[in-house]
Amino acid sequence: MHMTDSPPGGESGTLGLSRRRLVPMTGRDPEEHGRTSSPLELLFDLTFVVAVGTAAFQFAEMVAEGHAGQAVVGFVLAMFAISIAWISFSWFASAFATEDWLYRVVTMLQMIGVVVFSLGLPAMFHSVKEGGHLELRAMVIGYVVMRIAMVLQWWRAARQSPSFRDVGLANIRWTLIVQAGWIVVAFVHMPISAVFAAFGVLGALELVLPVLTQGFAGGTPWHPHHVAERYGLFAIIVLGEGVVGTVASSGDLLGGGDGTHWTWNAIAVVIAGVGLTFGMWWIYFLTPFGDILVHHRNRGYLFGYGHIPLFIGVAGAGAGLHVAGLYMEHHAKISGTAVVLVLAIPVGLYVLMVYLLHTLLMSAADRFHILLIALTLAVLLAAVLLAAAGVASAVCLLVVMLAPFVTVIGYETIGHRHQQRMLRELAAQ
Repeated sequence: MHMTDSPPGGESGTLGLSRRRLVPMTGRDPEEHGRTSSPLELLFDLTFVVAVGTAAFQFAEMVAEGHAGQAVVGFVLAMFAISIAWISFSWFASAFATEDWLYRVVTMLQMIGVVVFSLGLPAMFHSVKEGGHLELRAMVIGYVVMRIAMVLQWWRAARQSPSFRDVGLANIRWTLIVQAGWIVVAFVHMPISAVFAAFGVLGALELVLPVLTQGFAGGTPWHPHHVAERYGLFAIIVLGEGVVGTVASSGDLLGGGDGTHWTWNAIAVVIAGVGLTFGMWWIYFLTPFGDILVHHRNRGYLFGYGHIPLFIGVAGAGAGLHVAGLYMEHHAKISGTAVVLVLAIPVGLYVLMVYLLHTLLMSAADRFHILLIALTLAVLLAAVLLAAAGVASAVCLLVVMLAPFVTVIGYETIGHRHQQRMLRELAAQ
């Protein structure tokens, strides 16, 4: 085998040579030993920090102003597009990344698209709040740049990988069709009802694109543990919005303005924000997604796109912390009960999605999970009821913080044994 034919996960000398020469994009080994995320993938993820952060900030500000319905619409649209773009890159990279100069340049083009997309988010949120017109031009331009960059990657794979030529050409064809649709929606004036109808159709096509082109993500040589690691890293990035929300919430709650006079509200927000973020992180990594995908490779599609509502829940929790801070600073026009709901609902969505993914991927339900879910929802409901009864918002936030730790305690005491049994049964199939 010639050096230029070696995968980018080989010896350091080969890596250095592959960066200077073009490496045939013939597909990675799906069982490659020690496959981990590359520095380029980590750099690519950083651009999405801006996108997620901008979407969460706009969402929090609109909710605090009393426009919760419009805020949810804008936030879901933004997070859906962000998730689809990130998923598209990550699965392709797992299967075909060469790490040569051409691959890096095209990846940089995608990163430019993410930045342009992020710059267009405020205008989109503002138009949703005003109603009557949806301003999508900058946002769609950035999104289309990201997707056209993926078309270039697939074109290269189709040319250099005869066994994946049909998959590559199908991806190119369907991606271009959907992007043409997004351009029409953004630049052709049409009634708002027609815009949302088009969103539904084009969004559905984005979701089924892998099925149309490769059959439930089974037609490319993606690496199970690499994909699972990528999703874990992106979950951490989105969880970082919880830390951002904590800082945004507590910054102006420091009495005196010099950061030295801590109020009870500031202390509660810091504890609740960091504790909630930590608990949500702990829950996610209780499930060995990589091991599950090794045995259930045909469920890659379910794993990949099932994370979209999970990511929405995580980012929504971070935004909810920001809303809580605005409320405590008397900058919000909503009630204390609404503030707690804004935080409790995305936390509940996140926990439910973790359990749902675990159940669907393992093809097995666990009655112990039902108990943990019920207790988690009971904690969240208690927080909302306390807020409705007039209990201080700081106390209610601390109650919401306890919700993820129902699962943490359950798994660290009993649940892990249930999971090990289910994994053994899975491996024996």
